[in-house]
Amino acid sequence: MESTAGGAGQLLAISDLHIGYAENRALVENMRPVTDDDWLIVAGDIAETVADVRWVLELLAGRFRKVLWAPGNHELWTHPKDPVTLRGVARYDHLVALCRELGVVTPEDPYPVWEGAGGPVVVAPLFLLYDYSFLPAGCTTKAEGLTYAHGTGIVCNDEFLLHPDPYPSREAWCRARVAETERRLSEIPDTLPTVLINHYPLDRHPTEVLWYPEFAMWCGTTLTADWHRRFRVDTMVYGHLHIPRTTHHEGVRFEEVSVGYPREWQKRPEPPGRLRRILPMEVGTGDRGTASGLRGDRGDTR
Repeated sequence: MESTAGGAGQLLAISDLHIGYAENRALVENMRPVTDDDWLIVAGDIAETVADVRWVLELLAGRFRKVLWAPGNHELWTHPKDPVTLRGVARYDHLVALCRELGVVTPEDPYPVWEGAGGPVVVAPLFLLYDYSFLPAGCTTKAEGLTYAHGTGIVCNDEFLLHPDPYPSREAWCRARVAETERRLSEIPDTLPTVLINHYPLDRHPTEVLWYPEFAMWCGTTLTADWHRRFRVDTMVYGHLHIPRTTHHEGVRFEEVSVGYPREWQKRPEPPGRLRRILPMEVGTGDRGTASGLRGDRGDTR
């Protein structure tokens, strides 16, 4: 682990920037730190092309003292509009190399220690994927779940664009990532709490507000359901659902920090693109936010 001296800075977070939309790109252009010591967590779904991912991370890395990135599903898509045609692990490795070139912390790097206000805390970006274990009610297998989802018309575009090569399936890739990440987290000293960052929530409870619960299949794995307890989690930071809010589960704070699509954030009263402060904890942080986003958009297959 890398220890970094503290200061007056803040640990901030954002996700699901989706800069393919001009409105979202403009939000990113206006994102700036409050102090020279601020760190920024970017919890996935920056964009679908490597060029756009580079633009965002290079911009933010030039402004914040440290940027930490956890991949979302959109970065891992092999999208027809992206000239970079790498698939699966090769694509992920390419993005990791890009981040290292820019000085951005990835799930493959030593976990840094935040020693500012609210620290010391290990800040760990993770890459875990999902294994279809968040099944719809009445379904007992992935095949049953997918059949049900296709029947409702709510099917994630990952089924067509996110390739697991060289793994035989996305769930096999997920289980390999979970095993390796669990090993690394177990090596963190018991005296240190953690902030765990993953594109998907580590527990299923945040998906309970989805209007279309079948989408939960693409939102995580039951293999991590106890990690917020096992690994002394101060805050679990995630995105993907496009339902920005704070909840608490078994005494642990879960922060969904996504921007989402313009059609979603334009309906909300809060200013779009606000960086969420993770540490020091905001006064009065509780179960806040509205279950918007996926709740109101049947056709979305993010």
